[in-house]
Amino acid sequence: MANMNVPESVQQLTDQASNYEYNAFIPLKSWLRTASNMQREAQVYEAEGNDAQTYVILYRHANLILEHLQNHPQKHLPENRRALQAATATLPADLQKLEEIRPRIKRRHEEWVKRRKSQAKALESLEGALPQELDGTSPNDRARWSYDRMTLNAEGNQSLAARLAQREVQRRDAARRSVRQAGVSEEEEQVRRTGGMWGDWETDLRRQSRDEEDELSRQLQEFGQLQHNNYRTSQHSSASPSFQSPSSYNYPAVPSNTTHEQWLPSDIRLPPAGSVPARPPKESLRRDSAPRPPAVPPKPPMRPPSTSYERPPPPVPGKYVEPLPSAPPAPKKIPSPRPTSPSPDLDEFTFKPSAYLENGDPLRSIFLPSQLRSLFLQAASSNTRLNLETCGMLCGILKNNALFITRLVIPSQTSTSDTCEMTNESELFDYCDSEELMVLGWIHTHPTQTCFMSSRDLHTHVGYQVMMKESIAIVCAPSKEPSWGCFRLTDPPGKQAILSCTQPGIFHPHDVDNIYTGALKPGHVIELRNAPLEMVDMRRRK
Repeated sequence: MANMNVPESVQQLTDQASNYEYNAFIPLKSWLRTASNMQREAQVYEAEGNDAQTYVILYRHANLILEHLQNHPQKHLPENRRALQAATATLPADLQKLEEIRPRIKRRHEEWVKRRKSQAKALESLEGALPQELDGTSPNDRARWSYDRMTLNAEGNQSLAARLAQREVQRRDAARRSVRQAGVSEEEEQVRRTGGMWGDWETDLRRQSRDEEDELSRQLQEFGQLQHNNYRTSQHSSASPSFQSPSSYNYPAVPSNTTHEQWLPSDIRLPPAGSVPARPPKESLRRDSAPRPPAVPPKPPMRPPSTSYERPPPPVPGKYVEPLPSAPPAPKKIPSPRPTSPSPDLDEFTFKPSAYLENGDPLRSIFLPSQLRSLFLQAASSNTRLNLETCGMLCGILKNNALFITRLVIPSQTSTSDTCEMTNESELFDYCDSEELMVLGWIHTHPTQTCFMSSRDLHTHVGYQVMMKESIAIVCAPSKEPSWGCFRLTDPPGKQAILSCTQPGIFHPHDVDNIYTGALKPGHVIELRNAPLEMVDMRRRK
């Protein structure tokens, strides 16, 4: 992950993007899910203005497809061929974005290097300068260079995280409803999202719908505004972005020899451009036959201005109302010093990584709704009474460099007392794509066993952790103590040991002792109250 504090060079980010593990024995469909997750993450970081992280993910995405997936042993299987072609088709847009981002990253790094040298030179002349100030990563630097945002600790800002998740879920739901109402099919929606129009196409669809309903009215309003501001339509259109989606509405150009009167009813005419019509006399608004109101008595003559500070005369009764003397003054909109606490604007900060892998890579925080376990155990209760396992998928979103579990999906499955298998994996992933969700891990029950990760669980989970290093596995053992645990594979040695394991059988021992570890505090998973959570039970679908 790109350093959140120091602007790194293009070469440093490229090295980070190239530093990942690839294993050809992992099924191609798992790698394609990984590539899809990468694109979803890059879109979020791009929308948030995080150039460095966007660059790392897009470069890694392109490298994974071009260098590895094109040569995967399973690339010729019918179920993989179409998905691989779709992933490859996204590369031109990725490469174009990389070229757009690269100059900004280079400029930011060069400015930081220049500033760091200037700071070091100034500190050399001071006696007793603190060595840590010479690295250019003091608190002031971190505040300035973290993409112009505050960096917050996830553990200490849970209330803010809950508000952020609630707002983002509501925003996505509203956007999704507007897309459905515009008559866009799910297939077309997915094409638009993966085609590089993530930020603007939903807005364009809403604007297009309104334009089609009231096109003439919009044109008249546009012309009236141009007349009032005394500038041409061409100047107005030049301020729009150079890239326009196919759904954007283009206003017609206004020729210089065309009058605006042809758009209006015959009894209404606009004045010539640049002229101001004279105000008609008040008498012309009355009818001569109508009785005239009595004359208004003359006002008393105004007193000449005085240089002395005299008390002003009382207000004329019936015309002015003096404000209440007890009314407090209106507060200013902008307070003088900015508070150290987070701004009410929920987009002005980013969460710091809350933990690290054993190899030193940072892990983004995962916010786990506190009500998730009880909701899942209730859905699994019938199986638990029959001594059958139940599994569910932990799906969610990425926002402000943190992962939020917002959806618990119970897939179609078959169960025994020791195993649980999905029966329609494509249904789950199609649902996640349509709902813009990322798979962040899984949860399952041990109806009669203790809370631990069996060898079967470890082999299941490695596929999730390959897709996303923050992925977690939750085990619920309702009849034992502890009744639940949240785990991840160690990296290294656990992840590598499971990937290289070729032992047959569902249950078998592994020689590695430290093969998995807890993910709760001091790990990267934080339980979050008041977090939005929805459950979808696909077992009940017909």
